[in-house]
Amino acid sequence: SRPILDMSYSRHFLDFQGSSIPSSMKKLVVTKLSQNFREAVTLQQDSPVPLPGDGDLLVRNRFVGINASDINYSAGRYDASVKPPFDIGFEGVGEVVALGLSASADFTVGQAVAYVKAGSFAEYTVVSARQAVPLPSVKPEFLTLMVSGATAYLSLKELGDLSEGKKVLVTAAAGGTGQFAVQLAKKAKCHVIGTCSSDEKGGFLKSIGCDRTINYKTENVESVLRKDYPEGVDVVYESVGGKMFDLALNALAIKGCLIVIGFIAGYQSPTGLQPIKAELLPAKLLKKSASVRGFFLNHYLSDYKMALQHLLKMYERGDLVCEVDFGDMSPEGKFTGLESVFRAVDYMYMGKNIGKIVVELPHSVNSKL
Repeated sequence: SRPILDMSYSRHFLDFQGSSIPSSMKKLVVTKLSQNFREAVTLQQDSPVPLPGDGDLLVRNRFVGINASDINYSAGRYDASVKPPFDIGFEGVGEVVALGLSASADFTVGQAVAYVKAGSFAEYTVVSARQAVPLPSVKPEFLTLMVSGATAYLSLKELGDLSEGKKVLVTAAAGGTGQFAVQLAKKAKCHVIGTCSSDEKGGFLKSIGCDRTINYKTENVESVLRKDYPEGVDVVYESVGGKMFDLALNALAIKGCLIVIGFIAGYQSPTGLQPIKAELLPAKLLKKSASVRGFFLNHYLSDYKMALQHLLKMYERGDLVCEVDFGDMSPEGKFTGLESVFRAVDYMYMGKNIGKIVVELPHSVNSKL
């Protein structure tokens, strides 16, 4: 265990269950830029546990979230100036086990918190007290709201212009963020169509209010949209890209809006993109007075806390289903421990998940009490 040198701070560096914080930990580090997560990322066994500064918390991570963009990050697509090695993982939920003096004005050791910050794929992460979100308890459901829920809420609120009776198409609707787009569009009294890849996912979508599900493995999405929605759809919440983008664009109604929140179908390619029929885009938009809007959560951080508080209240009132997929149905079973993050990323790209993929980080505590 770590010796505490400055005894005036000693109470800030006590583990809340009476054991000392270890001096080393496991974490995932990008050691080579690649869209192949297994090639890019290394599990380091004995990294030093970081110390929180004056305004920081040291969080022992209990649950971490898997995002499609984890492989964009490992491929270096977000910031070309960042060179390996660097930490990875975007969001976590856990307990505060140590904190700086200023941070102790708002937080205490043992408190449950969530955060969005690079470096969550680790047993411990230092988080600025300003970035931490206090929670009533450590629950994986809260993690689903941090990136996925907030993305759906803010993109539809800012760009979707939802109102009663509008037809909303959600692609990859049973995924981590799609599940929220479906529910929030239903709350706005819209008619919701969701694409998915299995009847099991279709059943889940119906259970959260989806009016029409389209299993693209057994139905032709384009034909269904043309036949059932001849006037087109008003809003598309699109995260797949490639062919799905093209047919969603073709399905837009007059004055329709397509919101791009991602294009997962291309992320595993060297460029991160799948070809689309972009040369036809200006003519298609003009013909329908339609629009294509991009949404990236980092550009809406001024509204983030408001969105999160709203979603947390909805969940606590029982107005929002936060479906978590721990990989129980995956071949090797539940995603437990940092070494299972690799399997969890594969599972997402095989399109197996229903809801948000979450990895649990169990920890053993050698209490001295």
